[in-house]
Amino acid sequence: MSDSATSNQPVTKAWDMVEEAMRSIDNLSADEVKAEADGGDTVLVDIRDFRELYLKGKIPGSVHAPRGMLEFWIDPQSEYYRDVFDPAKRYVLYCAAGGRSALAAKTMKDMGYTDVGHLETGFAGWEAAGLDVEATQDGSKWVPAPRD
Repeated sequence: MSDSATSNQPVTKAWDMVEEAMRSIDNLSADEVKAEADGGDTVLVDIRDFRELYLKGKIPGSVHAPRGMLEFWIDPQSEYYRDVFDPAKRYVLYCAAGGRSALAAKTMKDMGYTDVGHLETGFAGWEAAGLDVEATQDGSKWVPAPRD
């Protein structure tokens, strides 16, 4: 067994990390995100897994940056950098329920992006507010396997 496996140190709880992240970022309601999106100066970033995107759709106009690639896509020195990311712009991230997006928004701030927030209620809150959802199944490279 490794030393870490036998250690008596407790593991930090994921939701404690989310709460800590939320203290350092803008936590926005669905209506606030909608207003920012309508203003045109904010880049909405969907960090959900591609399967979630396929099954549920996305906020219209948002860009998809999977959580597992975000740090590489926002780093201008990375070979994976995407030019939609610019530290001078405003970004609002969202996931399904607000946990992953809070952590991702804090990561963006830690990496030098100063104007970052997240949809506190996640995509579920956006849907619950009755706001528009853009279908994403057409043209998707991923299709779920048929069930017997």
